[in-house]
Amino acid sequence: MSALIQPTPRAQAFFDAPHRLLIGGEWVEGRAEPIAVENPSRNEHLTTVDAASDEDVDRAVAAARVALNGPWGRMSGRERAGILFRFADLLDANAEEIAEAMAYDNGQSLAACTGIVRVLACEIIRYYAGWATKIAGDSFLPSLGGARANTQFMVSTLREPIGVVAAIVPWNAPAGMMGLKLGPALATGCTVVLKTAELAPLTGEFFGRFFLEAGGPPGVLNILHGLGHETGAAMARHPGVDKISFTGSPVAGRSIVQAAAGNLKKVTLELGGKSPIIVFPDADLDALVPATALACFVASGQACMAATRLFAHADIYDELVQRVADHADALTIGDSLEPGIFLGPLISARQRARVEDYIRTGIAEGARVANRNGFVPWEGAGNFVRPIVFADATADMRIAQEEIFGPVLTAIRFDDEAAMLRDVNSTTYGLSGSVWTNDITRALRVARQVDSGQVGINVHAAVSPETPFGGNRESGWGREFGEEGLLPYLKTKAISINLGPRD
Repeated sequence: MSALIQPTPRAQAFFDAPHRLLIGGEWVEGRAEPIAVENPSRNEHLTTVDAASDEDVDRAVAAARVALNGPWGRMSGRERAGILFRFADLLDANAEEIAEAMAYDNGQSLAACTGIVRVLACEIIRYYAGWATKIAGDSFLPSLGGARANTQFMVSTLREPIGVVAAIVPWNAPAGMMGLKLGPALATGCTVVLKTAELAPLTGEFFGRFFLEAGGPPGVLNILHGLGHETGAAMARHPGVDKISFTGSPVAGRSIVQAAAGNLKKVTLELGGKSPIIVFPDADLDALVPATALACFVASGQACMAATRLFAHADIYDELVQRVADHADALTIGDSLEPGIFLGPLISARQRARVEDYIRTGIAEGARVANRNGFVPWEGAGNFVRPIVFADATADMRIAQEEIFGPVLTAIRFDDEAAMLRDVNSTTYGLSGSVWTNDITRALRVARQVDSGQVGINVHAAVSPETPFGGNRESGWGREFGEEGLLPYLKTKAISINLGPRD
């Protein structure tokens, strides 16, 4: 490890320990080629994790099926809720240990990682634990015609777990994404085979450990490490899997859909985004400048909901863009364990090179870098990219159409609302967005015309456990969070009862 930043003894002991697979309640060795894990802040080797072979995937799916048909399947909602509440409490109590490992693993700041564990993962699991006792069907008297006109029926519906779930999570917020997959799946009575992100796999071990400690039966939660095109693909095509829940890129999402066609397993996809911030002249610029920087540069821009397109009205465009660029220049950049940093590194050298290529593309397309010092590539260790604000851009540029997944904001001037909305909706994505104005009539009018799964008014990406989240078009299928996030893990069975002749 670097002399600049040293792990705590507890974290170092964790990194030095073997990193196995959790299958059927046991930590076992993987049978595929191990995966090296790097600390992206320093470009240093962190540890190595076992990886799952196709045979390991078979074993994990079989263990999940046994658990589904065994003790877990016979548990009441109250019993499942108790385990999930204890699970969340254990994660919460150990949040600092989990966050330190995650900060080294994926490069986000320690403060951000702690918040992801406590505010996102724990609260989501608690929210869905509350739902475990409230999953119910319905009953009604149907209208039946024809030969059965004189017979009375009653229909009773049951909401049952969909079965074995394959959950595949990304590297940018692994603890939060695991909570988002596991909360609804386990609350409904499903069992799970979860694949960690190959670039940031370590957080999954804590989830497996604490679920067992909370009383989760063996096989209910299985944790696999592995490469997406190997382990992930094996899970997606596996005939023993009933549903896939995936968060990642549209390219990988398409591959999963194709693989899932084998047994027509159900699929939920949360994919990419190119979210807009739309600003009118009456917006509060003092509040908007830091809000825009946070919305775009959070997690160094490595967030699907990041606000990467700024549509600013011509009356305030120049002032707003320069103020945002100056604010970006003042943001602190550094090692994920340094106190007070805002931007950590990108996840890998490959991702850093990709983002820098997009920045050069934007310059070549004619956009102007509004940062005072222009584009200055990072020198030294770490996969860092300084935040960039592009001015004088147009909506058809690649930097305004394609998901960069880095700290790059593209500012587009507008003076016609209808034309602006056409540009806003011109990408293949439709995940998030926000409208900033003090005119509520205008705010609601514009928000309704933004084609995305959620839109904020004077706030961007206000995520909460109760609020549905998901995208339109190539941003995904289905919704997560809230009651809508519970439904994809349930199937409905209708039971028709013959009550005999009508009176």
